Amino acid sequence: MSAEVAEVQAFLDGGVGRIVLNRPRALNSLTHGMITAVRATLDEWATDDRVRVVVLTGAGERGLCAGADIRAMHDDAKAGGAGTRAFFRDEYRLNALIARYPKPYVAVMDGITMGGGVGLSAHGAVRIVTERSTVAMPETRIGLVPDVGGSRLLAHAPGELGIHLGLTSASMGPGDALLCGFADHFVPSARIPELLDALARGADPADPAASATGPTTADVDAVVAAHAEPAPAAALAEQRTWIDACYAADTAEEIVEHLLNSGVPEAKEAVELILANSPTAVKAALAALRRARTLPSLEAVLDQEYRVSCAALDGHDLVEGIRAQVIDKDRNPRWEPAALAGVTAVDVARFLAPREGDELGLA
Repeated sequence: MSAEVAEVQAFLDGGVGRIVLNRPRALNSLTHGMITAVRATLDEWATDDRVRVVVLTGAGERGLCAGADIRAMHDDAKAGGAGTRAFFRDEYRLNALIARYPKPYVAVMDGITMGGGVGLSAHGAVRIVTERSTVAMPETRIGLVPDVGGSRLLAHAPGELGIHLGLTSASMGPGDALLCGFADHFVPSARIPELLDALARGADPADPAASATGPTTADVDAVVAAHAEPAPAAALAEQRTWIDACYAADTAEEIVEHLLNSGVPEAKEAVELILANSPTAVKAALAALRRARTLPSLEAVLDQEYRVSCAALDGHDLVEGIRAQVIDKDRNPRWEPAALAGVTAVDVARFLAPREGDELGLA
């Protein structure tokens, strides 16, 4: 009988601590055990002098991480959601740690990088996309709201691009990920092994050319930049005019009306995406993203996201959205309410209001 393969592999490569998410058949989707393992590894390496740099990658050819294991979330939510609340709590605390990690943290966002995968990568010090990268916060598609600190990234994207991405659940290619502040460098996938070798050599204490104290984030950034190339064009850059105009409207209904009246084919496509998503999640996401613009720190945003995610767990649409997308795969969710007009201000306020027992307390 073969030994069980760890879902998170952690090892030293020269002076680099390598973390590999290792569920390739499930697109490296995150279990609670994986979150716990990554956290334990980072806590240990924070004071380990052998580790000068941390690099996160995903096993397989398809992506870094497609997000949380939403099948498990579906089953737990139907049983009351206690396990998912614990998962969110530990996941968001890990996202905060990554953002403040004391050593250079490099994330290779090759292939699909969505939801929880963004949380493990886009808060790192040096973030890399390739020609295969597909980056997204697709939560409204399943009745959830952008989380893992993604609402802060979306809120601070140029103009109204983040609102567009959050409400539609649309994906970004590498150029758009750079434009929207989710990544720093474009490195072709064929050059990633060469880059990892260069990082390992530059951080290896045994290498005479390596710094005695280890490379700084600026040093690591320079190594990555030396392997980088100009990114593909950002498609969203050419669409800023109608996106900024339409998504500045006060309400989700007004946004949809402006999109329909814009006369832009891409705007009509955006309406179709928005109206296919959970109406409750769309309205909650709009409120959460706009409020995230005013919050002072990632920790404050994560605190808000925990309240919002716990509120979603108590609602109807999260279980139904996961059912439609990955359990039955009929792609025909029965949202409650079924339309934006049915979601009241009181419904939205429930997502943002402090709730006893649903406070993360990071800020």
